[in-house]
Amino acid sequence: MRTLLTHPYVLVFAGGGIGSLVRYLAGRFVPATLSGSPFPIAILLVNIVASAVLGAVVGWALGRTTGEDMRLLIGVGFCGGLSTFSSFSNDTVLLLQNGRMGVALLNIGLNVVLCLLASTGGLLVGQKL
Repeated sequence: MRTLLTHPYVLVFAGGGIGSLVRYLAGRFVPATLSGSPFPIAILLVNIVASAVLGAVVGWALGRTTGEDMRLLIGVGFCGGLSTFSSFSNDTVLLLQNGRMGVALLNIGLNVVLCLLASTGGLLVGQKL
């Protein structure tokens, strides 16, 4: 019988809250500019970190019969709360509305490429753990 602290809903809820708080803090403390021009660097960074962490959790869980609690707490909860496609999308739309097509395309490209690389790297690291 599971205790309340290891119930799947509690694990996802707790991880999501922590991930959301980290995302909020990144937005408050990561410089809002990159090379002197407005660029949503905080969301890019949290997307990369969440991709790497999720890749590591998945890599670690592969071939193990245990680890469901860790997957729920970190993979679903924390990474889900930390990385948000809606913030990335909103940042991109705002850039486009402000006539910053080049920066918007850079934002899309960096988020897609760097997050895919981070996921791959995290997966490889997780498989080694």
